[in-house]
Amino acid sequence: MSWTDHAWKSINPLVNSILEMPFVKELRSGVLPMEKFQFYMLQDAKYLEHFGRVLAYIGSKCISNEQAQHFFDFGKNALLVEKALHETYFKQFGIPSDMDICIEPVCHHYIHFLKSMAAFESLEVAMAAVLPCFWIYQVVGDQLYQTQSGSKNPYAAWIETYSGEDFAESVDLAKSYVDQMAEQTTAAVREQMLTAFKTASHLEFLFWKAAYEEHTWT
Repeated sequence: MSWTDHAWKSINPLVNSILEMPFVKELRSGVLPMEKFQFYMLQDAKYLEHFGRVLAYIGSKCISNEQAQHFFDFGKNALLVEKALHETYFKQFGIPSDMDICIEPVCHHYIHFLKSMAAFESLEVAMAAVLPCFWIYQVVGDQLYQTQSGSKNPYAAWIETYSGEDFAESVDLAKSYVDQMAEQTTAAVREQMLTAFKTASHLEFLFWKAAYEEHTWT
């Protein structure tokens, strides 16, 4: 069993909980209250802005030029998605594009967790920490796309963003790099990688939960 297969198996119950949480179920059926989705979009925009920089920083630490290039591309794509949120989806869902966005607690925690992994932990651990964002989004996006309630779902266009072949290829590439790193390191580091992977996965769950609850600092 590959390291990523083992890691995914360890979070299966959590992923199932994400797929069944109210935010995702109501997004799938198209009945999610708009204010909850707007909250999510605002936090996602700030998350992607910082996530893109984390990915680029990981790329700068890669010894392999090929790995570096791909992580630079991952970072660039995250920033392009953030740009699309502002230019397309913000307008579609009634959010002012020049709105001053406050980074709320869960988003703040997630961003700084990833930054600390990239800055202070090994490259192997940093790669493992960013993988859940790729992988869980793909699984959620595919499930939403396959089971959404017809073309009248107001969130259909956004759902398609995370269910395409290009995104799936990026996920597979990221997984392959993490597996390579895991194969070449020690058992102790692999355990650290797994801890980072599980923590990031739990933060993914909390990110969706916070959006549904519109959890703020006050």
